[in-house]
Amino acid sequence: MDMHMQRIEKLQNLLTERGIDAALITSGENIRYFSGFTSDESALLVTKGKAALFTDFRYLIQAREQMPEEIRLVETSRNNAFAPLKAFVEEYSVASIAFEAEALTVDRFESYRPLTGDWKPLGSEISALRLQKGEDEIASLQRAQDIADRAYEAFLDRVHPGMTELEAAAELNYLGAKFGSEGPSFETIMGSGPNGAMCHAVPGERKLQNGDLVVVDFGCIKDGYHSDTTRTFGIGKLDPELVKIYNIVREAQQRALDALKPGMPGTELDRIARDFIAKKGYGPCFGHSLGHGVGLLIHESPYASTNSRDLLLPGTTITVEPGIYLEGKGGVRIEDCCVLTEDGFIDLTHLPKELIIL
Repeated sequence: MDMHMQRIEKLQNLLTERGIDAALITSGENIRYFSGFTSDESALLVTKGKAALFTDFRYLIQAREQMPEEIRLVETSRNNAFAPLKAFVEEYSVASIAFEAEALTVDRFESYRPLTGDWKPLGSEISALRLQKGEDEIASLQRAQDIADRAYEAFLDRVHPGMTELEAAAELNYLGAKFGSEGPSFETIMGSGPNGAMCHAVPGERKLQNGDLVVVDFGCIKDGYHSDTTRTFGIGKLDPELVKIYNIVREAQQRALDALKPGMPGTELDRIARDFIAKKGYGPCFGHSLGHGVGLLIHESPYASTNSRDLLLPGTTITVEPGIYLEGKGGVRIEDCCVLTEDGFIDLTHLPKELIIL
């Protein structure tokens, strides 16, 4: 059976378990996951026995090439899929429909509302079917990470004092594209000097200079799957405290990686790194969670945080990214992306972690 039809079968089983007739899929990542179609200018309706993709003339050829033939392709007029959807709902006697409440806009939902009087918000359970990755997905994640690793290594040969953060980010994004990335996973973070104390620093006109630590958080995409990497490098002679916090973050990350295993709670993984940083006197300077899942979205379940309810099951991904941020001085973050296995994990990231000083 085709991979996408296997995924649709899992969704159909979920519908049967919940006693719901159909699911209306509108988020781009879930449309791609279940059908193979790579545009969110569409809607996918899955009943207990059938599946149909509704899109307009612009995407018909693409949809035919990307989807298994078992998925019915229905042409709609642009921005108006209601009439064809209504015909399908009536043809297959659909009375109740699950929908992705977190992905469907109010305006679009109102346009679909007359399809039935029985709508069931089931978005989190639908997305949960993507949680544990198959071998093909792990291979795509590894390809995305390999591109990112290669881009960063080349970037270190090109970056230099005097470049602005914007120039440095553009250089790294270019290298990712050159080596095969389908695009950046998110807006590249390039925080130099005191800007590195901002966890999600937006690159600006500040020039990289001697004495800086530079926090670089970026990702590449392959087959729709994202990578997520952070490395921190130095320029010239560094303040001793910056070197100190780098080494603390590096050890905190290693301690978390040494403890990472399938079945452990996300809270426990977070605690291991957080407690070590706190013991070293920098607890208040680590204000974000330790990690998150990665896949067709850059941030998805499971989460490793102080309030996570997730277990790190085999097949799930998790980033391990502790940090320390000193306002007015600089910051450090080191991040790897891992995939849990039945008896351990695969670290997709192969970049070195010793402090590189240019």
